[in-house]
Amino acid sequence: MRTVLITGASSGIGAACAQVLATESNYRLLLCARRADRLTSLTKEIHILHPNVDIHSFTLDVRDNAEVKKAIASLPPEWQNIDVLINNAGLSQGLDALQDGDTDDWDRMIDTNVKGLLYVSKAVIPLLKKSQRAHIINIGSIAGKEVYPNGNVYCATKHAVDALNKAMRIDLLPFGIKVTAVNPGMVETEFSEVRFKGDKERAKNVYTGVTPLSGTDIAETISFVLSRPAHVNINDLLIMPTAQATGTVIVRN
Repeated sequence: MRTVLITGASSGIGAACAQVLATESNYRLLLCARRADRLTSLTKEIHILHPNVDIHSFTLDVRDNAEVKKAIASLPPEWQNIDVLINNAGLSQGLDALQDGDTDDWDRMIDTNVKGLLYVSKAVIPLLKKSQRAHIINIGSIAGKEVYPNGNVYCATKHAVDALNKAMRIDLLPFGIKVTAVNPGMVETEFSEVRFKGDKERAKNVYTGVTPLSGTDIAETISFVLSRPAHVNINDLLIMPTAQATGTVIVRN
């Protein structure tokens, strides 16, 4: 039985990972996010369908290093045997040219997407070192492979995730810890609503005329990655909707 810690588990890809892994018989779910009510609802939903799945949830803002350290250190002993870390917490804020950008938006993206990933990874790696089947999965983006108009700082943070994934693969190799980047293209979650600060109409227009990926598509891919035998590590995956070739080249019906 492998224990999986999922950050940003209250919605989107994180919640989908919890739901998909719950369908399998070999995972215990350690879920964290900022929104406690969402975590409670997700736990209830999973237990209705899979009552035997062990779940422990706790609130966490990955931007707060002290909070991250305290949360991991204070996990119940039976939940400290972490085997898998899914660094999913991340967001985008705004879609402005660099010269028009909001520095508060920049700080939130950098603090969440880069520093938050680092804080959680540093806190959890000592526990992963004790596992015989340790694996870190970093959720990146097509934005970490290319830069698109007005993506500037968000793209920079995801390029950082791409670099950190490669660095982790090198640094953690002596400990037998697998490291994988999963980089989605267009995925329909709350991502665009967050980017556009609650403007649901603008967020909806992002997906007009396109069948985007779903959180479940990404979660099922992660399930596959985790199922590979001990001698196989998938370093890097880029997953796109069929209608999307690059960050900006999209066919709309």
